[in-house]
Amino acid sequence: MFNAEKVKNECVQWIRDFFEKNGKGCNAVVGISGGKDSSIVAALCVEALGKDRVIGVLMPCGEQADIDMAQLLVDTLGIRRYIVNIKDAVDGITKAIPFELSEQSRVNLPPRIRMATLYAVSQSHNGRVANTCNLSEDWVGYSTRYGDSVGDFSPCSMLTVDEMKQIGRLLGLPAVLVDKVPTDGLCGKTDEDNLGFTYAELDRYIRTGEIENAEHKALIDRKHEMNLFKLQLMPAFDPKL
Repeated sequence: MFNAEKVKNECVQWIRDFFEKNGKGCNAVVGISGGKDSSIVAALCVEALGKDRVIGVLMPCGEQADIDMAQLLVDTLGIRRYIVNIKDAVDGITKAIPFELSEQSRVNLPPRIRMATLYAVSQSHNGRVANTCNLSEDWVGYSTRYGDSVGDFSPCSMLTVDEMKQIGRLLGLPAVLVDKVPTDGLCGKTDEDNLGFTYAELDRYIRTGEIENAEHKALIDRKHEMNLFKLQLMPAFDPKL
């Protein structure tokens, strides 16, 4: 049985310990998308460090339909925030590349620019960048390598979507943020549309190994195997000198 309060308290202490060892007095820098993951990570950082040491960075690419959710989060937490519209950067790189980008390249370019933006903010504000991924997404590689998949510390990458929601409710976040239908923020589809199965199925399979739909099991297993490289260190040749 998942004990949300125990895990939440341990995660808060883990964040404090990380900053004590890896950035005493530094700020937590969190990319705020308006979804549950960034909302919960930001709220955990506020509880761990205090709102004066948490910086939210909102990074729309042109118009963002749910930017009001990101604003609601930073207003609720009372944290410092910066809004950096990345559209000009995305357009500039797209135009500068001397060939037509593939669709997947176009989809993954904005999250990579967002991560570069987060590190620019972090280095200018004595910060450490928070990774906002969860275990469910990481399990099937549902992240952009060198985009939202990286950071300096990761409070929730060992928690499933359902477990994160439970913690989000404990943190007192508005229900609209915790229970908001997750979308990729890239091509306008929901996460579950893109994945081909529900998070409820995936979370149960991760924690118990149980799943009724054989096709979904095969799909999850294939995605997990194909995307394990995203969670591993870059391979490096060792000459054994």
